[in-house]
Amino acid sequence: MPEVRFYETVPDEKFKFAVIMAKTGGKWVFCRHRERSTYEMPGGHREEGEAILDTAKRELYEETGAVTYSIRPVCAYSVAKAGAEESFGMLYYAEIEEFENELHSEIEEIIITEELPDNWTYPLIQPKLMEYMRKAGEKEDEEANKS
Repeated sequence: MPEVRFYETVPDEKFKFAVIMAKTGGKWVFCRHRERSTYEMPGGHREEGEAILDTAKRELYEETGAVTYSIRPVCAYSVAKAGAEESFGMLYYAEIEEFENELHSEIEEIIITEELPDNWTYPLIQPKLMEYMRKAGEKEDEEANKS
């Protein structure tokens, strides 16, 4: 079973992928790969020489058709499987304002929903990312209320 670990900082060269938790109009945006029946957050692997933020922007566009949006980093994380090297990713949060009409990738469909999917592509990883984001949001709210 993979272990998901969260980090405040990781050296840039270690990042292999970017994952984006995206919302539009207060609802979550998930995508479904054409070869699967499960849903996932937009994201993918970093190309050689690409900045990790550029990876996130490229994948968000390719997998959702997002053309107008704001995006910010949430945290670095890793997935460690027994006997395998720890693999690092950067988690982002995006608010999408406008979508292009056509998808330009292997994604079959996107869904916009208030509910989280039951059928995750990566059920041992993605719910943990969502939980981390929820807790980080609660912490931000607490700190804002103290001011």
